[in-house]
Amino acid sequence: MSPGSHNHDIIVIGASAGGVEALETLVHGLPAGLPAAVFVVLHIGKYESQLAGILDRAGPLPATEAASGQAFEPGHVYTGVSDRHLLLHDSHILLRRGPHENLSRPAIDPLFRSAACSFGGRVIGVVLSGALNDGTAGLRAIKRCGGVAIVQDPGDAMMPSMPSSALRYVEVDHCVPVARMGALLAQLAVAPSGRTPEIPADICFEAAIAAQELQDMSKEQQLGTPSPFSCPECGGALWEVADGNMLRYRCHIGHAYTADAMLHAEAEEIDQLLSRLLRSHRDRAELARRMARQESASRHGQLADQLQMRAREYEENAEMIQKLLRNRTAAVQE
Repeated sequence: MSPGSHNHDIIVIGASAGGVEALETLVHGLPAGLPAAVFVVLHIGKYESQLAGILDRAGPLPATEAASGQAFEPGHVYTGVSDRHLLLHDSHILLRRGPHENLSRPAIDPLFRSAACSFGGRVIGVVLSGALNDGTAGLRAIKRCGGVAIVQDPGDAMMPSMPSSALRYVEVDHCVPVARMGALLAQLAVAPSGRTPEIPADICFEAAIAAQELQDMSKEQQLGTPSPFSCPECGGALWEVADGNMLRYRCHIGHAYTADAMLHAEAEEIDQLLSRLLRSHRDRAELARRMARQESASRHGQLADQLQMRAREYEENAEMIQKLLRNRTAAVQE
C-alpha cells in the first residue's frame, strides 16, 4: 500500500464503564457524511444492548448493530453485539464467539487487532472511559501497524483506568476530552493515511484466535514463554506474552488477560470461595444447633453440649471469614 493511497477511513472505538455517556458525546460531534466507517465495542457481555439505538439518536450518522458477513460503508456506525467479538476482515464484518479477552466478549482488543491486520495505517483507534485495561494491547497493535492512537483524557473520563493504561503503554497521538473527539476524528478522517508497514505476525496470530481460525495454540505457535500461572477461566497453563513492557497472558484455548485483568479474576475467584466457605460454616453451625436441641430434648445433655460447642466454633470461623470479606471489599474501594 503506498502512502496517501487512502485516508483514515476506519475508526475503531472501545469503551467500558462510563462509556455510554462518552460515546453519546463523541458521535454527537461527528459530521454527517463522515468519510470513514466507525466500529464500537462496549463491554456488554451476554446482555442485550440498546447501544445502536442510543448512538443513532445521539448524532447525525446512522448507527446499527453489526451483522456477520456484512459489508460496511463510510458514514455509518456499527456496534458490537452481546457475547460475540466484533472483528473486521477486508471489507466485511465478522462476529465470532472466540475466547474471552480480559474477561469480556465482546472485547476491545480483538476489534483493534483485526482492524490493524486488515487496514494498517488507515485505522484510528480510540480508547474511552472504562475499568482495568482492555484496549491497551489493541491500541499498541494499531500503532505498530501504522495507525493513529487517540485516548480520552483520563481527567475527563468517568472511569479513567482504561485511558490511563493506554497512555502508560502506548505512544498515543492525541489525548483529548471526549467533547473534542468528534471534530478531531472528522479532521483525521480526511487526512491521507501513513505508510502501512509489514503487519507483525504476532498481531495476525492473535487476531486469528479471536476469529476462531485456530483450534488451539500449539507449542510451536506460542506467543511467549511458559508461566507458573493457570488460566482463571479454564485452569489451563498460561503463556506470558511479550508485548513491550506490558505483561499479558494467554492459555492454550486462547483466553487472554493483561496482568491487571488476571489480578481482578483471581480476586473474584477468592471472593467466591470465601463466600461459599462462609455459607458452609453458617449452615454447619445451624445444623449443629438443631442437633443439640434434639439431643437436649432426648435428655442427652453431654452430647447436646458438645454440639453447641461445635456450633460456636463454626460461628467463630464464619465471623473470621466475614471479616476477611469486609476487609477485601474495603481495600478494593480505597
